[in-house]
Amino acid sequence: MRRIVGRILVDAGFEILEAGDGQEALDVLAAQGGDLPVLACVDWNMPVMDGLTFITQVRKQVEWRSITLMMVTTESEQDRIVRALAAGAHEYLIKPFTGDALVEKLDLLGLLPTTVGDHS
Repeated sequence: MRRIVGRILVDAGFEILEAGDGQEALDVLAAQGGDLPVLACVDWNMPVMDGLTFITQVRKQVEWRSITLMMVTTESEQDRIVRALAAGAHEYLIKPFTGDALVEKLDLLGLLPTTVGDHS
């Protein structure tokens, strides 16, 4: 699933970093210094540290508050969606999804890189 999301993001103009679990993702963020990613796509169900805990930990760090967090998961229960958004996720995308659905969420969040031909 990381490869699929990664490919969609690369095709949309993003550079990507990957992590296999929430703790590894925190370590990746810490290693970035001031050059933080603009977006983190997070799965609720990750080993070592789940996505909700990851979101909570990111939001505790003042220097990381600019990162947009999107939960991308199979968890579709309303209470899970509410908990993720309350913890600090900006968006919630339920698997399975299409590449277009992910791009639409990125557009909604204002994160799509501007294209060369875009003069708006």
